[in-house]
Amino acid sequence: MAITAAQVKELRDATGAGMMDAKKALSENNGDFEAAVDWLRTKGLAKAAKKSGRTAAEGLVAVAVSGGKGVAVEVNSETDFVAKNAEFQGMVAGIAQAALGAADLEALLAADLGGKSVADTLTDKIATIGENMGVRRMAALEGDIVASYVHNAAADGMGKIGVLVALKGGDEAFAKQVAMHVAAVNPAALDEASVDAEMVEKERQVQIDIARESGKPEAVIEKMIVGRMQKFLSEITLVNQAFVINPDLTVGAAAKEAGAEITGYVRLEVGEGIEKKEENFAEEVAKAAQG
Repeated sequence: MAITAAQVKELRDATGAGMMDAKKALSENNGDFEAAVDWLRTKGLAKAAKKSGRTAAEGLVAVAVSGGKGVAVEVNSETDFVAKNAEFQGMVAGIAQAALGAADLEALLAADLGGKSVADTLTDKIATIGENMGVRRMAALEGDIVASYVHNAAADGMGKIGVLVALKGGDEAFAKQVAMHVAAVNPAALDEASVDAEMVEKERQVQIDIARESGKPEAVIEKMIVGRMQKFLSEITLVNQAFVINPDLTVGAAAKEAGAEITGYVRLEVGEGIEKKEENFAEEVAKAAQG
């Protein structure tokens, strides 16, 4: 029988299950609402879905490189304790390998992982481990040489920060050094041409406001702004930053000495940009008392 959007919404509201899971539950049970609820419960999907509202800001970033392609994937959990769990780490490693053959995050979630999709594997782990989890981000990089680096490694190829660097020329050892630099310094862009225009304009306006506070003439201010913006761009762009391995050189100069051109980089850090909801103990007790 045909399953309507209204039926799917009703089941989702009642169980917290995902849209596709709710639709499948109804289809498997000929539209019978109560049977669909039981079906979700037996599959562990309702239990998993009830955890979906909880913030998952911990976890791991895993990297994988094969030939001239590298991928970095952020897989989140609610607590760092789960991130240290061998079962969770095994799943993350498998997801990173699956990402090598995926075009984007949607394709990764649909990719096969031991006979199940990545999305279904996550759902199973949520039900068994008891925490909300999710594959939040995926980034890929290609080049003549691609190297990876993981900072604060929890296991092989995964940790709190994962970096990929692509080179044209040079060697993997130098690429690894650049990846370590990226992990430590976190540049905003590869070079000046790659910097977000909105970021540049925002900084320009800030510097103009600061300069005008000095009371200097506009002609002087304009010259001040040129110098300050050049300094700003040199500090946030990878090729213009002082190389952490050898601060006497910029990263770009070091690349030239190594016979390499840096063509791209990726840096993912666990929980980056996620607002963690914090509650004090008294509030938690009060909420529990209210049911």
